[in-house]
Amino acid sequence: MQSMFQPVMVFLWLYTLIPALPAGAQTPPSPMEVAAYTGLHKAAASGNATDIHKYAKDKAALAAIDSNGRTPLHVAAFLKRREAIILLIKAGANTGALDNQKYDAVTIAAVADDPETLKTLLENGASAKLITSIYDGTALIAAAHLGHEECVRLLIRAGAPLNHVNNLTWTALMESIVLGDGGRRHQLTLKHLLDAKANPNIPDRQGVAPLAHARARGFDEMVKMLKAAGAR
Repeated sequence: MQSMFQPVMVFLWLYTLIPALPAGAQTPPSPMEVAAYTGLHKAAASGNATDIHKYAKDKAALAAIDSNGRTPLHVAAFLKRREAIILLIKAGANTGALDNQKYDAVTIAAVADDPETLKTLLENGASAKLITSIYDGTALIAAAHLGHEECVRLLIRAGAPLNHVNNLTWTALMESIVLGDGGRRHQLTLKHLLDAKANPNIPDRQGVAPLAHARARGFDEMVKMLKAAGAR
């Protein structure tokens, strides 16, 4: 019994140390940075369609980055400039570009709990399948961790990899438990993942399965859902 629960207790301690891994690593442009933008970055930040058309004729401007590696598309995603996103993508912006924290626009929208911007990106050719963040994760893992259930649903529908394991050895399903609060939004997140047939038995590096983590944390509803899905 001791060998079974010791890893769980270690991770319960870790929960207090890493409350917001994907979200905490993102760096949106500050008001000072936005005020200092010029050219296409400025147009993307303001959503000025006329200026986007003007500056996007220079293809190099689409790939230009600010001090944190943000392209105009990153800026538009952070600031929820959806029409700007459409115009930038139509002009040839790279939807898979990563900023200095290795985030693409899709993961930015997922972490922001911004399903409308996420939908805009996905409907205009952005991928839900990229490996992003310093944790070698995905937008789905980030959204699942945070309990952004509508973003999780959209990403699953767009073909996000359900069973990708990040460098913490956690899947999206595992993060919905390990880094979740057991509340309604994380329950819905888990439901979306289980309905999509995510594997409920992929353990962490200690060999502890999602079901054991849910039990250890007292997440009774999640335990029921996992058991119904064949978790062991």
